[in-house]
Amino acid sequence: MVKLSAIQLNSKANVEHNLRVISEQLAQLTAAEPQDNINHIVVLPECCLFFGANDKAQLHLAKSTSTAQSPKNNVLQQAVSHLAKQYQVTLIAGTIPIVTDEGDKFTNSSCAFNSQGELLGRYDKIHLFDVNVEAVEGNKKNYHESRFTQAGKTTCLVKTPLANIGLTVCFDVRFPLLYQQLTALGADIITVPSAFTRVTGKAHWQTLLQARAIENQVYIIAAGQEGKHENGRETWGHSLIISPWGEILACLEKGEGTISSDYVPQEIKRIRTSMPLTHIIET
Repeated sequence: MVKLSAIQLNSKANVEHNLRVISEQLAQLTAAEPQDNINHIVVLPECCLFFGANDKAQLHLAKSTSTAQSPKNNVLQQAVSHLAKQYQVTLIAGTIPIVTDEGDKFTNSSCAFNSQGELLGRYDKIHLFDVNVEAVEGNKKNYHESRFTQAGKTTCLVKTPLANIGLTVCFDVRFPLLYQQLTALGADIITVPSAFTRVTGKAHWQTLLQARAIENQVYIIAAGQEGKHENGRETWGHSLIISPWGEILACLEKGEGTISSDYVPQEIKRIRTSMPLTHIIET
């Protein structure tokens, strides 16, 4: 049996603090597991190692943690790789800022590591959060993620002995074609690390995630940031694990913590056989 987990965080603008909290949560998740039978997929939220500051600070962090020997494998990736190996889990590192070749922007990258700490795949967030939310939230908050973030261009399916995992990030959930493409590539599970705003989360978060699970007949693991952050931003939390039938298997509404559920691949086969949905997509 494979275990699915999401860790909900209230990340700070302090990498060391966030790494310590993630390590504590992973220790609790894996404390009762037999070390000779590790089958565990864990998802962290978007901006898991640094949140609560502006995007310019994220760019500075990406630059300062890049290494000359391997600029695409920065110090932040190495730290999460160490955690995956230490706790022997397949770890989807929410997102990590990685500086672009030009050095003027960073990618908001979801990185997947196996239980040996090896990088399995990296997905750069495609759909950036450039939104005027005045009409939506009743205030003058605006988000312009593309100012310092370079959008990704390609999908990413990570094939593991446990399952095929499609990687997405936060605002991507509003774009069903991406999820259809990942399913056509063979996804069994799709991960959605997020930092949804409180108001849009309350309105749409669960509905969108259930829709993506139902229409693609996949497990969804959505790990969120939650609470009020140092820059005043409020995130929705409500981390979820959803079945291929759209059932809520686990939910953590508020606070930092973890949720878990079992992954049953036979359930995907049963649902897809009973109700075939054909995806006719160019990938």
